[in-house]
Amino acid sequence: MDQIIVRIAKELEEKEEFVGNVVRLLDEGNTIPFIARYRKELHGAMDDGKLRTLETRLNALRNLEKRREEVLAAIEAQGNLTEEIRAALEKASALSEVEDIYLPFRPKRRTRASIAKEKGLEPLARRLFAQEKDEPDPAVIAEAYINPEMGVETVEDALAGASDIIAEHVSDSADARKILRDRLYRFGKMKTAQATQEDSVYRLYYDFEQPLNRLQGHQVLAINRGEKEEKLKVSVTVADTDVLPYLIRLFVIPGRGASAFVRSAVEDSWRRLLFPSLEREMRAMLTDTANEGAIRNFALNLKPLLMQPPVRNKVTLGFDPGYRMGCKLAVVDGTGKVLDTAVIYPTAPAKRVDEAAKVMERLITKHHIEVIAIGNGTASRESEQFVADVIRNHPEVSYMVVSEAGASVYSASKLAAEEFPEYDVNLRSAVSIARRLQDPLAELVKIDPKAIGVGQYQHDMPQARLGETLEGVVEDCVNAVGADLNTASPALLRYIAGLTKTTAKNIVTYREASGAFHSRKELLKVPKLGPRAFEQCAGFLRVPESKNVLDNTGVHPESYASAELLLTACGYSLKDVAEGNLEHLSEKAQQIGYAGLAARCGAGEPTLRDIVSELMKPGRDIRDELPPPILRGADVMEIKDLKPGMILTGTVRNVIDFGAFVDIGVHRDGLVHISQISSRYIRHPSEVLSVGDVVKVVVLDVDAQKERINLSIKQVK
Repeated sequence: MDQIIVRIAKELEEKEEFVGNVVRLLDEGNTIPFIARYRKELHGAMDDGKLRTLETRLNALRNLEKRREEVLAAIEAQGNLTEEIRAALEKASALSEVEDIYLPFRPKRRTRASIAKEKGLEPLARRLFAQEKDEPDPAVIAEAYINPEMGVETVEDALAGASDIIAEHVSDSADARKILRDRLYRFGKMKTAQATQEDSVYRLYYDFEQPLNRLQGHQVLAINRGEKEEKLKVSVTVADTDVLPYLIRLFVIPGRGASAFVRSAVEDSWRRLLFPSLEREMRAMLTDTANEGAIRNFALNLKPLLMQPPVRNKVTLGFDPGYRMGCKLAVVDGTGKVLDTAVIYPTAPAKRVDEAAKVMERLITKHHIEVIAIGNGTASRESEQFVADVIRNHPEVSYMVVSEAGASVYSASKLAAEEFPEYDVNLRSAVSIARRLQDPLAELVKIDPKAIGVGQYQHDMPQARLGETLEGVVEDCVNAVGADLNTASPALLRYIAGLTKTTAKNIVTYREASGAFHSRKELLKVPKLGPRAFEQCAGFLRVPESKNVLDNTGVHPESYASAELLLTACGYSLKDVAEGNLEHLSEKAQQIGYAGLAARCGAGEPTLRDIVSELMKPGRDIRDELPPPILRGADVMEIKDLKPGMILTGTVRNVIDFGAFVDIGVHRDGLVHISQISSRYIRHPSEVLSVGDVVKVVVLDVDAQKERINLSIKQVK
């Protein structure tokens, strides 16, 4: 275990003491959000992202250790364990190295080498492979192994069997595989070609060649999908001159009688056994790396999408666009309660525009609608134009195009049916779109994170790994914001640290039966929510109705005494917190000194700094500190209105390996290629941009027919 901690500490550039503390806290069953927020003294204030990386590496290294022990036991059970093999296993730092060492001892199906061994040719192979001095020609040695009864009719048969045995031995060599793996990655290339006469979206890869070590993750995933759909033929190539000399140097002793024979066997091993095996391994490694990159990118995009500032306390119209089935409307009040619904047909094929406009006018007037959320799916462009025309007479109304990814998944879910049993699936979708604008986090947690389209090739990735990562992102976001214990839905509560689907539902059931919670301590009355779960979740749940103002802050109940001592030391009280009279609390704490306050209050400096921040803004929502979303008025543009050189303001909708897509209000998002994002060199767009960022862009060129818009950020003057 100590070695694992040492290795992780080195990889993360953190103190071994901090890493050891985190490992202990995780083993004790603490959650990442709880550790990140309320145990900063023990880990040096690592953020939740680094803590999750630590947890992932811890699990990977423990799996490596477990596999090392399994291989050690398996080789020992065969009676083949030597001190050399034991030392090699102890030294192995990756799973592939452990498997390479185990390869010669792994039970195999019948091979050409095993058949040759059954014929009694292993001694011949060993003698030739030894390449001793002054040995006669291999053909002379092989004469002694002719045995018609065993199927060895001639010298050639004996030599062929010996060659097969040597080839397999070379293929099983851990040293050889390590060298060749490195050479193949450095000098190998991936080639792709068109597999059918039909054109397809993979035309970019019809005649494609790229060194393996320069392949981008999105290229690997696109090629894999094209191959799976039988649109592409894929191969890996490498020049023999880049690999064979190293392999020959490893096994062939020059100038010996058997040198040429062994060299021939080594070359056969490379072409027949090693290269096909390493090609599969290399493809798998490239895919794993691409998947991890894509998952990481998905997570990077998901976080700012979830953390978009809410549009609070506004009567909102959710507008779910459609063609044949019409556009579904749902009016919700400032708290998300549904006030009214309707279905209109302003788009083809019905095109009952005047009738639809009258319905919209009636809803706007009756409910004093302030903002309209339009889904960005089918018929969105026509719907946006229709809405813009309607609100020309209502300057008090604005609109925003909202991502409706996953809305259909939610509307058909059991959860949606429980929330809105009186509405059909389509109207539930309109409600969801409206609520996404009002509080993106509270609404998006109801949807499987994988259904929120802010990544690429998510359906091709390992679903368990993707799900685990995205669930972690949602958990971090929910706990960063916190939840109102008296209004939060079960879908939101289940992401609070320490809670499960069952305890989240039990909280809501208790709330409905007993009325609103009046303190955090009351949580302990909820069935199946014991002291351990309370410790993990309490700090992330807010109770605005509580008599104790600390219950509406991020201060953990375990630190209430410390918070009161801190206030007293700085000349304040809980009454000042409730009345917002703590304007100079931070300055007074600085004057006294956090080191001295820590000794007096019985809490660490990081915890005290967090307490000060929370006391100064009780009930705050960290999302309110972010730039608000762009709400648009009656003016709406189309692609045909765009001209090169136009400077526009837009919202980043998706960040991918080769650039970012920006919504500039013309229905079709424009692409800012990675080369057009920054004047300085960047390895990935996420170094500069996040989903939800509001940016200025200049139009480079427009292809209205193909609906392609190329934008630049760095060229904006």
